[in-house]
Amino acid sequence: MQILVLNGSPAGKNSITLQTVEFLKDRFPEDTFETLHVGQRIRSMEKDFSACETALAAAELILFCYPVYTFLAPAQLHRFIEIIKERGIDLKGKYATQITTSKHFYDITAHRYIEDVCGDLGMKTVRGLSADMEDLLSEKGQNDAIAFFRYVKWAVENGCARPAPAEAPAPLLKTASPAEPTPKKKPGEVVVVTELSEDADGRLAAMIERFCNRFCLETRVVDLAEFPFSGGCLGCFHCASDGKCVYKDGFDDFLRTQIQQADATVYAFRIKDHSMGYRFKLYDDRQFCNGHRTVTMGKPVGYLIDGDLSAEPNVTTLIEARAQVGGNFLSGAACSAGDPDAEIDALAKTLAYAIETKYTPPADFYGVGGMKIFRDLIYQMQGLMREDHRFYRAHGFYKDFPQRHRGKIAAMYLVGGMMTNKRLSKKLAPKMTEGMLMPYRAALKKAGKKKDGK
Repeated sequence: MQILVLNGSPAGKNSITLQTVEFLKDRFPEDTFETLHVGQRIRSMEKDFSACETALAAAELILFCYPVYTFLAPAQLHRFIEIIKERGIDLKGKYATQITTSKHFYDITAHRYIEDVCGDLGMKTVRGLSADMEDLLSEKGQNDAIAFFRYVKWAVENGCARPAPAEAPAPLLKTASPAEPTPKKKPGEVVVVTELSEDADGRLAAMIERFCNRFCLETRVVDLAEFPFSGGCLGCFHCASDGKCVYKDGFDDFLRTQIQQADATVYAFRIKDHSMGYRFKLYDDRQFCNGHRTVTMGKPVGYLIDGDLSAEPNVTTLIEARAQVGGNFLSGAACSAGDPDAEIDALAKTLAYAIETKYTPPADFYGVGGMKIFRDLIYQMQGLMREDHRFYRAHGFYKDFPQRHRGKIAAMYLVGGMMTNKRLSKKLAPKMTEGMLMPYRAALKKAGKKKDGK
C-alpha cells in the first residue's frame, strides 16, 4: 500500500510522534511510506505545492501524524489543509487515518477535527491511534501500534472505513443589525480578539460592532491579521523556564499586555474547516509561552461566531472545554445562524454580570479531568517546567493528590477489612450510609452556626 505521512510536527524528522511511523515502517516492509514534513516546511509549501499535490494523488492511504497542540492539530497542519481546499485537490474516495502523541489532553477534539475535514474532502476515515508520548518505549505501546496498523490495513482492504458524510444544506446566516451605543461606560475593559481578513461580507464585523455598542464597559478590538507572526509554535520548550518565546516578534509581550490584562475576552471568528481557521490556531499555539498556566482564570469569556455552531459539535466541545480548563465562565456564544441580535445582546448582559459579580461556576468533567492530566504532568516535569510548577503550587493544584490523603486511605483499609468479615459486615452494612453522611451533617451544622453568628 502507498502511504503518505503528513507530519504536522514543527520538529520535522525529530518529531516524537513520527517515531511511531518509523517503527511501523520497519514492521511493515511490504508497504511504502512517503513523508511530507508539513509542520516544518509549510512556508515553502505555500509557495510551491506541486510536489505535495503529486504525493497526495499517488497515495492510497493518507496518515496524519502530529502532536496535539491546544485541543487540536498544530496550526501548520491547519494551513496545509486550507491549501488543499483552496486548490480544489480531489481526494474523494481515498483512505485516511491518524497517529497522535499527547498526554491524552483533549486528543478527542484533535482527532474529531481531522475526521471532520477528511469528511469535507470526501475521504474515508479509519479511527486513529492516540498514544501517550512514552507509549512507544514499552512493549505494550509497540504492540498497540502494530495492532492499530494491522487494523488500518484490514479496514482499507475490506472497505470498512467510515464513509464521507452526505453534504448538508448550507445554514441560513444573518447579519447583525446596528445598535445604538450604550450612553455610559462603566470602568473596565473587554478585549475582542478576532481575525477579519476573510470577513468579505462584513457579517462578523457587524456582530462585533453590535456587541461593542451594547456592552456597558469599554471594548477594544484586536485583529490577529495585523500581528506580524514570525511563525507557528515550534514545540521547542525554550519558554518553559522563563516564559520567553524563541521568536523575536514580540508575541509574548503582546499577549500579556494587550489581551490578558483585560477584564474579559470575547473571541470573534468565522467557522472554517470545522475550526477557527489557521490564524486563530496560530494564536492559540503561540500561547504556549504561558506554559500550562491558567493565567486568566476567574475572567469570563464569550464568543461571536459567524456560522452554525449547532452543526459543529466538536467546536462546541472545544470552546466549552477551553473555558473549563482555563477557569473561565463561558458567558455565551452568539451565532449568525441563529438570532444574532438577541444572542449578542444576551452575551453582553451575561458578560457584564460575570465581571461585576466575579462569578465562576464550578468545573465539570472537562475542567476537572483536563487539569488533573496537567497537574500530574507538571509535577513530574517540575525540574523543566519551573514556572508552571510554581504557579500550580501557589494556586493549590497539588492539594488533591490522592497520595496525600493518607488518613483517608488508612480509614478505607480499616473499613474494607471489617467488611470482609461476614459477622461484622452484617452489622455494619445498614450503618454505612449513615456513617458516610456524618461529615456532611457536621459541615451543615457548622455552616448554620456561622450564619447565626454563634
